[in-house]
Amino acid sequence: MNNNVPSDANGRRIICDGEYATVHYTGNVPPTPGLWLGVEWDNPLRGKHSGTHEGTKYFTCSHPTGGSFIRLKKANFGVDFLTALRKRYGLKTEQNEELVIGKKTVELVGFESIQEEQSKLNKLRDVSLREYAVSNAGEKGQICHSCPNIITADLSKNLFSSWESVANITFQLEKLMCLDLSENKLYLPSNPSSLAGAFCSLKVLSLNRMGLKWNEILQCASMWPALEELRLVSNDISVLERPVDNLQNLTILDISNNRIVDGNQLHAIACLPRLKQIIVTNNRISSLSFPDVDFGHKTTMFLSLTSLAVDGNNISEWCVINEMNKLLHLESLNCHSNPLMDLEKNPETVRQLIIAKIENLKFLNKTEILPNERRGAELDYRKMFGNDWLKAGGSQNEELNKPNRDFLQDHPRYSALIEKYGAPDEGELKQQQPFALKNQLLTLTIQCPDKPDKKTIQKKLPDSMTVQKVKGLLYRLLKVPGSDLKLSYKSSKMEGKEIDLENDLKPLQFYSVENGDCLLVRW
Repeated sequence: MNNNVPSDANGRRIICDGEYATVHYTGNVPPTPGLWLGVEWDNPLRGKHSGTHEGTKYFTCSHPTGGSFIRLKKANFGVDFLTALRKRYGLKTEQNEELVIGKKTVELVGFESIQEEQSKLNKLRDVSLREYAVSNAGEKGQICHSCPNIITADLSKNLFSSWESVANITFQLEKLMCLDLSENKLYLPSNPSSLAGAFCSLKVLSLNRMGLKWNEILQCASMWPALEELRLVSNDISVLERPVDNLQNLTILDISNNRIVDGNQLHAIACLPRLKQIIVTNNRISSLSFPDVDFGHKTTMFLSLTSLAVDGNNISEWCVINEMNKLLHLESLNCHSNPLMDLEKNPETVRQLIIAKIENLKFLNKTEILPNERRGAELDYRKMFGNDWLKAGGSQNEELNKPNRDFLQDHPRYSALIEKYGAPDEGELKQQQPFALKNQLLTLTIQCPDKPDKKTIQKKLPDSMTVQKVKGLLYRLLKVPGSDLKLSYKSSKMEGKEIDLENDLKPLQFYSVENGDCLLVRW
């Protein structure tokens, strides 16, 4: 610990008995003699008061029990960067060597070990000094001389008290691209742009769990001219403001575990030209809209956005998913743990609905959407809401097809699906018969139209049997792998029309297969 008070003690970060704190007062606290430090603990349960002793106010705390007075010898003000680095990577200089120059013998303290240490420091590319009590850069110029090749540095949960103290280190790391400063408490710089040279190569920055607000981030943003990825997990962000001339190179923004309620707060960052990925999981978002365009059109916001993560929010309305379809290039969506996902008993149904509603989606909840799955989801969606479409003014006759605005607002992709697959006909949209014993079994004729040598077969199958299980049965009958089979059926009620059984997970009753229909098998 320390026996001498640093000249800049007030405002410094310390560790005392394993607890982190900030010094707010240095001096006497009568009637007890001697020097005291007045500190505010990061954990307010560790303190006893708010900076007042026997009626005298010595300093102010943000929490009524966040403060204490401690003796100087109990405070650890931290170490410089290189001291922590040597400790972390086990570098020591203990050996002594002698060198004869003329008639004189010169003792070189740790000559070989110093060379070895320097070699090891030079080789360091990725360093982690998390919780190593780093507080300063140390002697000027020593870092750039000793370890100039560091690219990634984890300096999280240390004893930095200001951005200037961090900049004194990073100024000497010209190759630094990735920096983690999470769980430090830093005073905002008085002139942020003057520190830009210390972070000119920085691409990735993590500032998690630092109690930051968005406006404080914007105040600092001029320091990071080349920043591409910014992590702001578990801060105090509830309101977003538009960046002006800053963060223009940002491609990834992670603002998970904050306090954003209104998803339209995201509009403030919609202007960032290169932003490809937004992670806003575990907030309180229930709504999101892009009011600059009507349904069926693409928004001018987030023109580069391809990935959006909204897991763990309060989204419960399908209209939010409809709005996401307005994003021009959205290809990946994560939306687990929202009330919307519990609306249907079958999670597979929810997945299909989301796929059908967002046309460019390629990944949903980290699972790839294959072409057959998309086709099946869109055909199912077209059928599922076909009767609603007819009631709203839809028609197989193009001239009479005029669904009302309410339907189109609820199903903005429905018209596009009709253009893609054609309008659903009456046979597809007929109501499913009530469940009864007599219609559990279907007598079906099975034909292989491309294989005339194969005999026609008649089978009784339950209408609840999935397409996948039908393929399994046909494998045993025809000795053809189910993955190679393509199924469709014809009905006497729909002359000349053949309906594909696209989705292996759907039962025959979903496709309105009836008793006496003909099942067509191709491979």
